[in-house]
Amino acid sequence: MRSYRCRVCENPLHFENSQCVSCGTRLAFSREEREIVPVDADGRYAAPDGTGWTVCRNLALSGCTWLAATEGGQCSACDLTRTRPHDSDAVGLRQFWDAERAKRHLVAELDALGFPVVDKHADPVDGLAFDLLSSVAESVTIGHADGVVTIDLAETEASHREKLRAQLDEPYRTMLGHFRHESGHYFEWQLVRGEERLARARDLFGDERADYQAELDRHYAQGPPDGWESSHISAYATMHPFEDFAETWAHYLHICDTIETASAYGLTAEPPTDGGSFRDVVVGTWVPLAIALNMINRSMGQDDLYPFVIPGPVLDKLDFVASLAGGAS
Repeated sequence: MRSYRCRVCENPLHFENSQCVSCGTRLAFSREEREIVPVDADGRYAAPDGTGWTVCRNLALSGCTWLAATEGGQCSACDLTRTRPHDSDAVGLRQFWDAERAKRHLVAELDALGFPVVDKHADPVDGLAFDLLSSVAESVTIGHADGVVTIDLAETEASHREKLRAQLDEPYRTMLGHFRHESGHYFEWQLVRGEERLARARDLFGDERADYQAELDRHYAQGPPDGWESSHISAYATMHPFEDFAETWAHYLHICDTIETASAYGLTAEPPTDGGSFRDVVVGTWVPLAIALNMINRSMGQDDLYPFVIPGPVLDKLDFVASLAGGAS
């Protein structure tokens, strides 16, 4: 996340601020400007090009501070949500608030990195949509299919996540991590096309045509293969080439976002943007930063912030993912 400042009083702001705690100015997030901007008492904002915007109608429902193009309308981030909990589902609606916050974080990062985010209203075939489902009354399976990402809102609860994390022997489990991983399935579906790019993906991740259910059954019956740490970012990445890509994609987003945040707050220098490889960013900036952050966590008696080791083959995979920015096949 970038650091933000109030345009009225220069007070530091956070991404989700709807009001400046220093001067009291009402605020909203402009996706077009990638900035937090002041709005008037009615939630309106006049952009530099003269267009008018208003705060999303879902401010009270999901804490959305983004600007919408129409009076009383919802923003482009909220347009991505196809299904949400029923108004009578108090637990689901509370969880929905946290899930939407993670989704907005994802969308803002994808915009910054140059990945196209098109909703299914604009493109019913290749667009992206989210079903954010409450598992209060029914079972929900997290996943992606044909551009629709399904998220179990129970994952917003720390106790629920920790229980599953321990059962599955995962090093970490977060709501933002789910959004990043599942978005990886979507962007592989959209961007890994064309003979040359597909061949390179198969060389790195394996042949995605392998039977998914059979590989899933094998993974949960036998676990990851011996020595997986030398070629994969996580044990789950060994299950199937699709999962290897999605896990690598999620870590690409983790790394980019954390470096941007650390740079914004003076903890590290921003990596050069002179066309160098992402491998250089990982080795030169991310690894030293991750080690420092892990040691800080240990100083507080906490688990490592980034409990992963990045071997050479994963650096190649991260480089490939980074090369997809811009969207062209």
